[in-house]
Amino acid sequence: MAQCVQSVQEFVQDTFVPMVAVLCSEEAERVTRKNNLNFAELLRPFCRLTSDGHIRDPNNQVQVVKNLRICVNNVVTSPNTAFSPAQRRVLNEVVLSCQPQEGAATNVITAVDCDLNFSDHSLKASAPWYSAWKETLSEVSTSKHYTATTPWFEAYRETFLQSMPASEHEFLNNYLACLLVVSSTETVPVEQFLKLSQEQHRIQHSGDYTNPKWFIPNTLKYYVLLHDMSEGEEQRADSVYEDMKQRYGHQGCYLLKMNSRTFSAEEDEQIPDPWSQYLHRNHLQNQEVLDAAVENNISATEGDTHHSTEKDEPANSPESHPLQLDAASSSGSLHTLSDVNPELKKGARDPESLAGGAGSHGACLTLNDHDHIRQFIQEFTFRGLLPHIEKNIRQLNDQLVSRKGLSRSLFTATKKWFGGGKVPEKGISEPKSTFGLLYPPEAPELQIRKMADLCFLVQHYELAYSCYHTAKKDFLSDQAMLYAAGALEMAAVSAFLQAGAPRPYPAHYMDTAIQTYRDVCKNMVLAERCVLLSAEILKSQVKYSDAATLLIKMTSEDSDLRSALLLEQAAHCFINMRNPMVRKFAFHMILAGHRFSKAGQKRHALRCYCQAMQVYKERGWSLAEDHINFTIGRQSFTLGQLENAVTAFRQILTNDSRQTATQQGAFLREYLYVYKSVVGGNEDSLPQLPLPCIHSSATRVYFGHERRLAEGEKQAATHVSLDQEYDQDLAVMWCHLEEQLVAAANRGIVPATFHPTQCCLNSQTDNLRFPLAVAEEPIIVEVMFRNPLKVPLALSNLSLLWRFTAEGATPSEEKTTDESAGEAVTNEETLTEGTTQKDDVVTTEIILEFLLGPEETKVARLRLLPHRTGQLNIVGVVYNLAAASSGEPAPSAEGQQALELMVVRGRQDLKIQGPRLNQTKEDKMLVRYGQDRRLDPIITPPMPLMEIFFLQFPTALLCGEIRKAYVEFCNISSVALCGLRVASTHPDFFTFGSQTTTPLTPVSPTSGENCSAYKTTATTREPGSVASETLVSAKDFSQLSGVMEIPIEGSTLQPGESTLLPLWLRGPDQEGVHEINFLFYYEGTKKGIKISHRVLRHSVFICASRSLSVQASACRSSVPPHHSVDDKGSGGTLVFVDVENINTSEAGVREFHIIQVSSSSKHWRLHKCINPANDKDCKLGSRERAKLCFRATRCKPHQATSAAVEKYTFADLNLGNERIISSSTPCGDFFFRGCRPSESKRVEVTSSRMSSSSKSPVSDISSIIRKCNELDLNIIVIWKAYVVEDNKQLILEGQLHVALQTIGKEASSLTPKEEAQEMVLLKFKAEVPAPVAPPSAELSQLIKTNLHYPETYTHPFALESLCVVPVTLTLSNCSSAPVDVLIDLRHKSSSPESLEVHSSFTWVGQTQYKLQLKPQEVLCLTLRACFLQAGVYNLNTPRVFAKLAEQGAMCETSQQAASPALIIINSARVEPQGGVLGLLD
Repeated sequence: MAQCVQSVQEFVQDTFVPMVAVLCSEEAERVTRKNNLNFAELLRPFCRLTSDGHIRDPNNQVQVVKNLRICVNNVVTSPNTAFSPAQRRVLNEVVLSCQPQEGAATNVITAVDCDLNFSDHSLKASAPWYSAWKETLSEVSTSKHYTATTPWFEAYRETFLQSMPASEHEFLNNYLACLLVVSSTETVPVEQFLKLSQEQHRIQHSGDYTNPKWFIPNTLKYYVLLHDMSEGEEQRADSVYEDMKQRYGHQGCYLLKMNSRTFSAEEDEQIPDPWSQYLHRNHLQNQEVLDAAVENNISATEGDTHHSTEKDEPANSPESHPLQLDAASSSGSLHTLSDVNPELKKGARDPESLAGGAGSHGACLTLNDHDHIRQFIQEFTFRGLLPHIEKNIRQLNDQLVSRKGLSRSLFTATKKWFGGGKVPEKGISEPKSTFGLLYPPEAPELQIRKMADLCFLVQHYELAYSCYHTAKKDFLSDQAMLYAAGALEMAAVSAFLQAGAPRPYPAHYMDTAIQTYRDVCKNMVLAERCVLLSAEILKSQVKYSDAATLLIKMTSEDSDLRSALLLEQAAHCFINMRNPMVRKFAFHMILAGHRFSKAGQKRHALRCYCQAMQVYKERGWSLAEDHINFTIGRQSFTLGQLENAVTAFRQILTNDSRQTATQQGAFLREYLYVYKSVVGGNEDSLPQLPLPCIHSSATRVYFGHERRLAEGEKQAATHVSLDQEYDQDLAVMWCHLEEQLVAAANRGIVPATFHPTQCCLNSQTDNLRFPLAVAEEPIIVEVMFRNPLKVPLALSNLSLLWRFTAEGATPSEEKTTDESAGEAVTNEETLTEGTTQKDDVVTTEIILEFLLGPEETKVARLRLLPHRTGQLNIVGVVYNLAAASSGEPAPSAEGQQALELMVVRGRQDLKIQGPRLNQTKEDKMLVRYGQDRRLDPIITPPMPLMEIFFLQFPTALLCGEIRKAYVEFCNISSVALCGLRVASTHPDFFTFGSQTTTPLTPVSPTSGENCSAYKTTATTREPGSVASETLVSAKDFSQLSGVMEIPIEGSTLQPGESTLLPLWLRGPDQEGVHEINFLFYYEGTKKGIKISHRVLRHSVFICASRSLSVQASACRSSVPPHHSVDDKGSGGTLVFVDVENINTSEAGVREFHIIQVSSSSKHWRLHKCINPANDKDCKLGSRERAKLCFRATRCKPHQATSAAVEKYTFADLNLGNERIISSSTPCGDFFFRGCRPSESKRVEVTSSRMSSSSKSPVSDISSIIRKCNELDLNIIVIWKAYVVEDNKQLILEGQLHVALQTIGKEASSLTPKEEAQEMVLLKFKAEVPAPVAPPSAELSQLIKTNLHYPETYTHPFALESLCVVPVTLTLSNCSSAPVDVLIDLRHKSSSPESLEVHSSFTWVGQTQYKLQLKPQEVLCLTLRACFLQAGVYNLNTPRVFAKLAEQGAMCETSQQAASPALIIINSARVEPQGGVLGLLD
């Protein structure tokens, strides 16, 4: 239970006090009425004695009576046997008038008051709940709704106990004495005393009145003479008083002087008013019609007392369960509730107005008069009342002592002696109270009870307990259950109040009494009194669980107010336990709030629900939260607390509710109605709306126009759009391209102030800086709305709310505009009042309708068009909210009108939290967030704006296919643009050509529809013709980096101007889908503005399919130098080109024609075609392969001068009748873009390798040897493909590149696939590096050898036995360094190949030569071979040793032998006459 102001002992003592009646004469009543009081009211504040009294018990022991209070009432003879409706209304009003004080610090319980330790056993299965247990308890304890004391309950309890009617079974509420009050102004006061005494005797003994009840037949009469100091003579009063003392004794009368104060003399003196707190309650008891009905929206008959309506209610009605939500049909009940004036009547709780008259109380009394009254009460109690009680206790005790001497068998005679036995009949006035027993007043059992009550009233609890215990046994033996229950109740209370606690509190006595009162006697009033007493006692003994059980048992349907109060006290018991039961507290507060609501106590109901909400919120019990919030909203609305009602309904709608769609629709309509009531006509500022939910972090901001879609054949640049998903890797790629462009525009340096362009801002972009927007270009804000409900929402007139601060204004502008420089302009007023938009500053787009389906997430794109420069802040969104119809039956006209009225206008702010800061130590230790500026753009002056369109741009290409497209650049702004550049992730995919090599092409796509992309010339190929050559400088193709300047005329595009440029494309070398990204860069002609440049993105996907595969290799030619045509230098090189058609039939390609093979190199060239020899081009069907052979020679010496080192020789060998000039656009462009980067990398690697290892002689040898094998010849294979598409034959053309780097090493046009690396075993011991030695295979290629001899030779061996044949040995130095050569002609070969051939020949003449060959020198030696007989001989026996000049012998190695050089020696037959007849062999 809640904490009480009084202690338990004080509470129980004040519950049962001696009752004193008052009878006043009319004159005495008039005297007291001067103070706006009657006599009983006059005495009431002074009825508690300030000093202790004493009595002697029957054993003559002095018993101290402490802190005694008496109760003085006027005699009321009307019957008062049960609680009347008026008395119940009094209780209702008492509770209503006592509300918690808001902000009272003394009433708030702290968390320290509760033991926060709890055992594991108390957790049970509720561990998730108790994870936040301390936090919940702290919230509940410190909540403004939670109070440690409940004064309304104490007021109810006090009023209830004081209103208890007297009962037949007990004497505690019976009057012990009667005060007879007469004024001293009476003519004969003694006669008035006699009249009043006779009146009292008649009321008590005539039998005409059942009320009031008197304790004992001989009631104490106390005579009071009331003297008005302002009217009567004091001497006369004193004389009358002396006469009274002679007549009644000085202990039976008293002279009370009062009304000593005069208004004229003591007008300014402030006298305290102790009567107000008592008279307020007294007035409520006398008031029949209460104003509370208006406040609580109930009629006088709908209070707590309408048993019939509650009893007739079915058990399954919606009201029968407190957690049952109202049906959807009742959702509109707030509309009717609003008709009742929600303003509370102030006078209903004003003590001044409730006092019953004008003026203050005790106006004629001074402080001395207060003391006189206090002294009178003390004199009456000590001299009159207590001796009277003591005397009666002695008399009753004497009778009981005499009874104790008798045996039980003679008890019936004793009863007859006292006046007869039990009356075996049912009572008429109190039916079913005793179930067949009524004791006469003289019954000995009642005398025991009477003595017990007297002892209890004077605090002799030990004797009282003994008597109650004795009476209890007698009553139970007689089956007088009502009497027995009363004795049990008071025995338990007496046992508790005994000093020193000789025996424990018998709680089972109270339980039996409560059960008997409630179930047997059907007397809920007495049962309630028992519960109130026992619960307070149990609480004092820290038995909160037992107290709560007792309180909950007493709840019933017959009294909602009582049930509500007891449930609330039970909840307080749960929270005050050693291990506080927070959930039970909350649940019982809900039940109490429900019963308070049924009893009409709306404020208390609201308080209970708010208190319970502290526990249930954010714990996952969404349905309970919805119920509580819904009830809080309704109660707040009824009480006129509209803001609280809106807040409560907002909680229902914003939480992820699990309610049904019908219920959510009801919630929404209730909210809209309450919200509209709150706003009313006051629309100065737009309030915040809870629906729909806005994901602020998902807000995206796009600066600029939305991309234009394709127009006919034109394909617009993709750029950036809100439909694209953000990709971090792509953003890095675009930033890298933009850095390249900015560096190219700023002489290779990226400025320190550079920041990448961000057209679309979202949660993943860098939003720490203010974004830059351009005047007269739209700003599109994409806001993500989520409807959390299962019912649709209708939004209308949706627009952005913004605030704009101008940079500055000229004096002329200041006069014409409303805002001055630096003053913020907002559109909130225009959106609120519906006035004209401020379109001169920012044009705001309005979306008229925006529907959100059930639980739908949908984005809205809202546009702003700024017209001035300055700072723009996008604050939020403004819209009208309504509940959309969801396919339900069409409502009536009135219902439709009501729905139309349920449209509310409000706003939601867009508040975006920035990223978590994690840079400094403070950032890491604290939780700090940076700024997110995406909604705060800076508006800059107008900038150029370019649109790009692509014409005839393909989506699919063959690998290496050349296609010509067109690009149109349009300046659609009012500012000129220049500095047009483009960068790409695939710079080898496209070219705009160069100024010097670009062929004249058709201006428009239509005129050049069937033209070739190449520059061609018509020629006829003749057998043996050599290649046509062209010298091209690399500077002609200057744009070899990733950035390319776009060649537009004048390099400037004026406003509204457009230009069309050709664009050559080449299919990627690898098959598959390729994403190719272009970034176009341009600047404004004005410099120094905040936006230095702008970019435009374009992404395309190209599907590349396989075409041809080219494999090329080169080997040294074995043809002697004098046989090669036009090659006076070293011998040529043979180039073998294998071309295979690897195209699949999916592309519809019938066949490929190889129309030309070209070469490009600084040092080598293709000289002539060896195969095919005819003039027809090479056709390749599917999976066919062709082998081509060409002779390559070095470039002519005059072309290799120092002035033309960077020049490339392009040699074209056409296989058909058409020659393609490979040195011009686009063939040359794609060659330089595709081949040259790899070549430059290779050269750089080689040079770095050479420079780093220049000190090693072995490395020098290796580099020289490697250089002698370098070829550096780039092969360009140009082809045409014939494709059938839509019954039309198309001719496609393309080129493939092969870079031949080394002689003897094969190269391919296809990039080899990377093979997975093999696992390498762990090596725990470092290997010793092998000594570096140049490989013999490379050293053997320093010198190229050739033997020239006749294939057959005929010699007449018969005439001459020795045959000598001349053989020429040609030595060629292939390196660029002098080489020493050693030739040894002696036979030392023992290889099996040489043994196969006849070897009986010898070299004659000089058998060893030592020579030195200069770089690239060719030397011929004439040797002579001598044969002894005919046969086939291998002449390739000379051994040639070579070494680099100035090197040691360790580098000398034997040259590799060439293929066998076979010679046939024939023997001629000799005739007898000496002629030769023929061959012998």
